[in-house]
Amino acid sequence: METDSRIYVAGHKGLVGSAIVRKLQAEGYPNLILRSHKELDLMRQAEVETFFRTEKPEYVFLAAAKVGGILANNTYPAECIYENLLIETNVIHSAYETRVKKLLFLGSSCIYPRDCPQPMREDYLLSGKLEPTNEPYALAKIAGIKMCQAYNRQYGTRFISVMPTNLYGPGDNFDLETSHVLPALIRKFHEAKLNELEGRGGRLEAKEEKQDSASGLKSAWADAPLTSSERSERSSNTSFVTIWGTGAPMREFLHVDDLADACLFLMNHYEDSEIINIGVGKDISISELADLIKDIVGFKGAIHYDRSKPDGTPRKLLDVSKLQALGWQPKISLRQGIEMTYRWYVENMSDK
Repeated sequence: METDSRIYVAGHKGLVGSAIVRKLQAEGYPNLILRSHKELDLMRQAEVETFFRTEKPEYVFLAAAKVGGILANNTYPAECIYENLLIETNVIHSAYETRVKKLLFLGSSCIYPRDCPQPMREDYLLSGKLEPTNEPYALAKIAGIKMCQAYNRQYGTRFISVMPTNLYGPGDNFDLETSHVLPALIRKFHEAKLNELEGRGGRLEAKEEKQDSASGLKSAWADAPLTSSERSERSSNTSFVTIWGTGAPMREFLHVDDLADACLFLMNHYEDSEIINIGVGKDISISELADLIKDIVGFKGAIHYDRSKPDGTPRKLLDVSKLQALGWQPKISLRQGIEMTYRWYVENMSDK
């Protein structure tokens, strides 16, 4: 991309889109085209077509999507697949019609089969059954990938598709009914810390006891079988945060600013129609992640694992050798990234 190129970032107010905007601005790209949902409804074909004909973007980052955790995907599967399919179809087709020079489509690691070999290579796509809890979202993303590939093959467009791993960072969703595990843990440990400081300890107030099915967290006394140490802690009214499962599942986390850096790198250096993974190439157990966030937040209480609840997929790690071979590496360590995210949460979200 030339520095004076007209660049449209779809979904610029979201976690990914806002990071891409920050990166483009920091790198000296001044001609950014940005529209809020109120200004442009990407599910309305006529609006999208008019926008592209009027604004004539040369490059497009398609980061707009309806996203959520397990609870949201299970509760609103129809909305999830419907809205994502409409957004992708309208933007990709309008990009073709107005001869956009290049488009980058943001997918997700959930496109890979539930029982995919680890680490997950790009050629494992469609090699097995999807995880049922997010199948509608995954199918919509797969449709976006295949649409980009089909347009490239038939029309000679330059549409690329990238598959990021689990993301986090400033601007994340901390709502306990729709958030993913890392931001949910930050909020839970922060609120538990505040309860400690206020001298309540033990059980959080009733308003905080609702289950977070999106991340497998709960701020109340669990009914799971307890170890002797857990019984002792609870009998002494020690404050605690409960996490679903055993804490053994492994997950990979990428700071959203690293993702934005990778997206700009690929927009300038990648031309293949085949998908490409974006991640850090290493993972961490949920229990290790919980211990790390607990330490960063400064929560002094206990962590309990509700072993009566499911663990979910044992491991999700992307194979990023293809991206590394192109010369890109992440810059933000997990601890540094969580510290940055926690500071942002305290300054912007902790009173909401």
